[in-house]
Formats: sequence, structure tokens, C-alpha cells
Amino acid sequence: MSDTSATQRVKFYQTGTHTVGNRLLDEADRTVQASMERANAITSGHRACQGCGEALGARYALDSAMRATEGKLVAVNATGCLEVFTTPYPETSWQIPWLHSLFGNAPAVAAGVAAAFRVKGREDVRVVAQGGDGGTADIGFGCLSGMFERNDDVLYICYDNEAYMNTGVQRSSATPPAARTATTPAVGDAPGNVFGTGKNLPLIAMAHNIPYVATASVANLHDLEAKVEKAMGMRGARYIHVMVPCPLGWGSASDATINLARMAVESGLFPLFEAEHGAVTKTNKIRHQIPVADYLRPQLRFAHLFKKDRENTESLQRIQRMADANIKRFDLLEDGGSAQ
Repeated sequence: MSDTSATQRVKFYQTGTHTVGNRLLDEADRTVQASMERANAITSGHRACQGCGEALGARYALDSAMRATEGKLVAVNATGCLEVFTTPYPETSWQIPWLHSLFGNAPAVAAGVAAAFRVKGREDVRVVAQGGDGGTADIGFGCLSGMFERNDDVLYICYDNEAYMNTGVQRSSATPPAARTATTPAVGDAPGNVFGTGKNLPLIAMAHNIPYVATASVANLHDLEAKVEKAMGMRGARYIHVMVPCPLGWGSASDATINLARMAVESGLFPLFEAEHGAVTKTNKIRHQIPVADYLRPQLRFAHLFKKDRENTESLQRIQRMADANIKRFDLLEDGGSAQ
């Protein structure tokens, strides 16, 4: 416009926290963190790394569970980053009843807590168990399967950062192929983690025919909140698998956590879906599938795939085929969307 006096400066407001910008949003569109009624289940003062996806995911997940249960919640934690950075003796960042026992028995301990409340006639008190991919897919796998098989009234949340980050970035059975870790170095003809290994925990949980299974990402916190609240509205064994990038272990920038989580979804490598009693009931569609290379390149754990002298096209193509298979299996593309 030629008349500059008639123009109006556009103002942008922060709307993700309890700030003035939230007055522009309908209450239904605000996250749990945007309310003064939030539980602050994990309060300030913990020692997570800068940009930690797990700290963010746990804060939203637990506050959502607290809201769904009107504050009547007990959390049981496996050994791992989340346990270590929130409870350096003699301090704690937890403001809810919180238990830690061993690395591998969080599902069993949580099942025992739920049973004790049931015997005491306090079925209004709900139980959440949580752990990383190591404590869930590996060390605690037997206890978790038992919890599923018995249909214990526990929501188990796995915060998946794809390796044993707390003990030095060793490979877990959730580590993706070709990723460099302390135990899968980028050397030899097939550098990084071996193709054809690992476990898909959401699909394994579905095979137990439990009431509810879902995947979620810190790139979509509204979706994470909604899935936690839905799970807390059910009884029996429930499982939510949350993608939580780790700047330290992945070799990524601390301010890239959300973007990497988003690209994992948009590439097809981490599909977002819900399942009830073993059948997929809903998927989060993507409008455009991005190449897996765009997601892998910002991570130093995959740097060996992008060497200037010889890019590892074979490994990149194999990972791309994995993403394409997920797109097809879960029907992830919106109508009219474009595949890679």
C-alpha cells in the first residue's frame, strides 16, 4: 500500500506457555502447560541436557495424566536418563508420588502399586510407569510383556531416544540401522548399527491385544496430550511410545529437537497412530513425505553416510525403503499428498 499510515504492524504472540498470547486462543486449543492449573509434575531444577526431548515429553505426558486423574496419580520410573536427571540425591524435581526401583522392573512395580490400591479400595488412584528405550525394549522387556499379558491397570510410557544415553550412548534394540553409537562405531564396510536388528515395541504391544497402544512425538504436543488423556480414560494395560530426540547422543543441535522429531514423522520413519485391542484405529496423516536424508543429515550419528568422497547411497536407500514401507503399511499420506 502506498499510504503507510493505513498499515498495521502484525504482532506475534507466544502461545505455548502461560503467557498473554494464550488469550488469543480458545481454551480447547491451549496445551496443558498453558494453564495455571498445570501440575508441574516435573518442576524446574532438573539436570537434563539442553534441548532434551525426554524432559519435554515427560513434562507434558505427566501433567496431562494428572489433569485426567484430577491429581490422583502415582508414577513409577525405570532407571535411565529421566530417573537420573530428576533425582540427584538428595534432591528431586518430582512433585507427585514417584517411585524408582531397578532398571528392568518398572512395569512389575507399577502393576504391584495398582494392585495395592485396588485392594485398598482406591481404584480412583491411577498408575503410570515410564522408562527409556533401554529399560523398556531390552532390560525391562520381560516385565513389560508380563504386564501386558496380565492386562494390569497401568499406562506405560516409553520415551524413545534410540540408545542408552545415560550410560554413554550404547546401542539398544531401538537404535536405528546405520546409526553410530559407542558399541556400533562408524567403521568397516557396514558402518554403524546393523540392518535387520531391533524391535518395534508398539507392534509388539499390539500383539498382546491390550486395550490401547499409541505412538506420539514431542513435535506434536497436543497429540501427545490427547493420547495420554485418552489412555487414562481406559482401564487395563496401555502403552504409549514417544519419540524424544537426544542432542547429546544424536549429535544434533540443542535447538533442533522439535524439528528433528517432526522430520522423523514426515519422513515416515516414525508413524503416529493409535490402536485398540490389536487393531489400528487412527493414523496421523502427513501431507508430504520428506526424504529420509533430510532427517538424517543434521545428526552426527549418521555423518558417515554423507561423506563428500563417497556418500553411502546403499544404506540411505535401505532406510528410505523402510520409511516407504511405513507410509504404505499405515496409509500415512493424506489424499492428494505426495510421496518421496
